Amino acid sequence: MSDYNHCAIEKKWQKIWAKNKIFESKENSSQEKYYCLEMLPYPSGNLHMGHVRNYSIGDVCARFNRMKGKNVLYSMGWDAFGLPAENAAIKNKIHPAKWTKQNISCMKEQLKALGFSYDWSREIATCDAEYYRWTQWLFIKMWEKGLVFRKSANVNWCPSCKTVLANEQVSNGLCWRCNSQTEHKDLEQWFIKITSYADELLYGHKHLQGWPEQVLLMQKNWIGKSCGTEIGFWIAGRDKKLKIFTTRPDTIFGVTFMVIAPEHELINEMKSQIVNYDKVSEYVLASSRKSNKERSSSKEKTGIRLEGVNAINPATEKEIPIFTADYVLTGYGTGAIMAVPAHDQRDWDFAKKYNVPIIEVIKGNNFGVNNCAYEGEGNLVNSGQFNDIKSTEAFDRIAQWIQEQGFGKQTVNYKLKDWLISRQRYWGTPIPMIYCKDCGIVTVPEKDLPVLLPEDVKFTGEGDSPLKTSKTFVHVKCPKCGKDAQRETDTMDTFVDSSWYYARYCDVHNNDAVFDSSKLNYWMPVNQYIGGIEHASMHLIYARFWYKFMRDLGIVKDDEPFAKLLTQGMVTLGGSAMSKSKGNIVSPDEIIPRYGADTLRLFILFAAPVEKQLDWSSDGIEGCWRFINRVWRLFYIVVNTKSVEVACQKDKDSLLKLMHQTIKKVTCDIGEKLQLNTAISFIMELVNALYVYKYHSNDDGLSLKVYETVILLMAPFTPHLCEELWQKLWHSDSISTHAWPIFDENTIKESYVEIPVQINGKLKGKITVPTDAQELEVKNIINTDNKIMLHLEGKQMLKFLYIKNEIVTIVVKNL
Repeated sequence: MSDYNHCAIEKKWQKIWAKNKIFESKENSSQEKYYCLEMLPYPSGNLHMGHVRNYSIGDVCARFNRMKGKNVLYSMGWDAFGLPAENAAIKNKIHPAKWTKQNISCMKEQLKALGFSYDWSREIATCDAEYYRWTQWLFIKMWEKGLVFRKSANVNWCPSCKTVLANEQVSNGLCWRCNSQTEHKDLEQWFIKITSYADELLYGHKHLQGWPEQVLLMQKNWIGKSCGTEIGFWIAGRDKKLKIFTTRPDTIFGVTFMVIAPEHELINEMKSQIVNYDKVSEYVLASSRKSNKERSSSKEKTGIRLEGVNAINPATEKEIPIFTADYVLTGYGTGAIMAVPAHDQRDWDFAKKYNVPIIEVIKGNNFGVNNCAYEGEGNLVNSGQFNDIKSTEAFDRIAQWIQEQGFGKQTVNYKLKDWLISRQRYWGTPIPMIYCKDCGIVTVPEKDLPVLLPEDVKFTGEGDSPLKTSKTFVHVKCPKCGKDAQRETDTMDTFVDSSWYYARYCDVHNNDAVFDSSKLNYWMPVNQYIGGIEHASMHLIYARFWYKFMRDLGIVKDDEPFAKLLTQGMVTLGGSAMSKSKGNIVSPDEIIPRYGADTLRLFILFAAPVEKQLDWSSDGIEGCWRFINRVWRLFYIVVNTKSVEVACQKDKDSLLKLMHQTIKKVTCDIGEKLQLNTAISFIMELVNALYVYKYHSNDDGLSLKVYETVILLMAPFTPHLCEELWQKLWHSDSISTHAWPIFDENTIKESYVEIPVQINGKLKGKITVPTDAQELEVKNIINTDNKIMLHLEGKQMLKFLYIKNEIVTIVVKNL
């Protein structure tokens, strides 16, 4: 018996797979397709266990469906633009492209060492000109459709990364990349009008039945649709309105002050009228140093009145004060609110603190009790002609009245804001726009795409974008008039690049178009998408939006890019997330030489359900290594053991039945439930049964058949081991393309069932009944001579018999 030499065997099969191009895929209209995809990684330089888990899950899906006879597309690429590469260039004096390519090469070797069945002929990197040429083309198409615009905006600025961040890239006031405190700045920026698709993104959820409810809820909350009324409050003595959005128009008669965000344009516009402007500007500066979370979650609400500037309540025609307060944010609504302190606790506390009047407009028994606002329903008071009307009824009536009076309108508002995509860095997709003094903003002609990143740049980490240091890049002729012009020096947010990569995989080598629609429509949508739940409100929304835009462009036919989504759980060590700073990283490069890729794959799929957190366990790795060796040794037991005793039919039937039950369970767990840990558990049970079985080689080949089934069922999980054993079992084909085993329902079907018998609530015995029984005679159950004859019609079976005080209750179920 030879030992299992995982190093030699795994390298052997990786070479064979690559040489024979066994995982390359082509369109075939006569074959059912299966498109499996994981979110493409950033090439940081090394795989971590989160990567390994993510890709191991995807590889099982791909290998399983390949064996099920489907045409599988399963590829890998690199989300290769981004700040880390540029920061590395500054720190190590190396070009970002070189740093990125080195990292890709390293990670690619790690992926190959794990035996993932990728079609490497379709590999992409978003930093390759052949890819970002089409990113620029799609951007121009959005411009032509009115979905791209440029405007001055108050933006999130990371002073460490020296670039703008989208709202989604700021968490608790910190940059998502470097965790530095962010600031607010006014800059001219490029935006994509994702809000035009807000309703579609929301209503499209009904088609995403294969997505986790938690992700759909996160997206729903992020889009944040709410129906209400937009109302204009005149600034006293000025020809200007302060617009607000409210979902409670029924309380307008109770508005006693207004609050605007510190970033609101009104503060600068009314600078000369604000008596205490110096103090207001100090408050604005202090607010800019707080995160949105700090501003909105602080229990102590702060603010300052804009002295000398008042608004007029259009319902009461009374002047009311205007405050600026940091709990009002510009990211939702208009950046201004109407305050009704009688019926909102936050407004109540603010009004009490700053001595603002409180007017009750909804009658409530506990109004003012314990210094609290009344936030319930009731009849209106102090509301003019609407007095005595129920507040629920008043909502629509007052909203209609506001519209009729001309100072407001019913509208819909969204938390979702247009996508800010400008980045003031080098290592990103150049924005294909040109500025001409005579022609204005002009798109780069399609024939001149891609706009390439220049080489003559200086990476200092200081000042504006490094692109501005390149004379060959900045200065260009206007494509319309031929006069001197300048290129845009901002690059695109990397989330733009990753919003459509899944489509390029379908036709990666096309040099004439973004892709051939016929090829894309064969492969899309992605059948199974796999990635982290942290992307619910960024990548997954952006990708859905981008796909819908491509549909409207007429180059794709479906509405949604991803049919099913799995958000895998995190891999931890001792309950804590693995990180370099904590020093608790376990690298696959440590595990593979000692235990092999198959052991690592098996452990990471067996240790926990795929959607749950997985805590790393050295003992678990050892256990999976022992199991793999048990399967290896079982080959020699099954093939070489010469049993003298002939297998009895009962033992053969039992083993055969278990084999078919296992096939059914594993097939269901992989193909329908994605419960990979239980699938492995069922295989282990079958292996244990083979070890107990005593009749190897003297059972008409049954044990060999069962062992072959074990190898086939294990192939998606431990492909190197199974390829080697498959070959040792005298098969000439690759197990990766061999047909998946089929279970026999008749073999699995139970011949007899046991029916519990209860007497006065206590179990007294069981009745063994043939499953095909048409009549059932029950007697002597309660020590009487009574007989019960039960006639069972069709496919019915007795579920249980319950006897109380000699009264028999019979429950029948359909089979």
